[in-house]
Amino acid sequence: MAVLAESGSNPDVGLLYDINGLAKDAPHWFDRIMEFVGEYGLLLAMVLLVLWCWWSVRRRGGEDAASSVAALVWAPLAAGVAVLVNIPIRGFVARPRPFVEHQGLDVLVSGKTDFSFVSDHATLTMALGVGLFVANRRFGIAGICLALLEGFCRVYMGVHYPTDVVGGFALGTAVALLLSPAAMALLTPLMRAVERSPRAGRLVRRRPVAEDGTDGTLLPSARTCLENEERDLAA
Repeated sequence: MAVLAESGSNPDVGLLYDINGLAKDAPHWFDRIMEFVGEYGLLLAMVLLVLWCWWSVRRRGGEDAASSVAALVWAPLAAGVAVLVNIPIRGFVARPRPFVEHQGLDVLVSGKTDFSFVSDHATLTMALGVGLFVANRRFGIAGICLALLEGFCRVYMGVHYPTDVVGGFALGTAVALLLSPAAMALLTPLMRAVERSPRAGRLVRRRPVAEDGTDGTLLPSARTCLENEERDLAA
């Protein structure tokens, strides 16, 4: 792979120079923004998007609330699993960072000494985006768009080849989709159990508000009295 990367006819290297060349032509302040966005900003945006989707699903409620929240729980879990899967892949491929083998790159982030293939950032964001898509298509499309922007930023910053990013997208998508049926089979019953809980159920759906301003739930003692009254009336 190192021999291929050194080849002048390699489109991967050519695209790397084309995208990273934009950093050389951009103002210094814009490069600093791209550095923050590509390293931290988009990851934070993905987390906020997942929370926003959870809040929307919780407020909407409905019979599918438990399965939707289960899919949202799976999204960050899928991202974590994908990064763990990437550890042996990076060690096996052992592809150096592009700035190690190619001169003239404008590297916006220093201190990157690990291997390049595949990109952890691209893997994380795409796994989150695809996981979001399983839960809610509207939020999922927004998440996938953020993941694509993350991939562009990593090449723009000079720390990854385009194929590192594509590999991260493929890995994140594969983990999120292929393991989704098993994850949903485990998480959906768990979320339904949480939904039935008087207190923790608010994590799954918003409780309806009664006329007295409460959330409409009954204390165990009140529920027992009501059941006894209904039994007496039936008798």
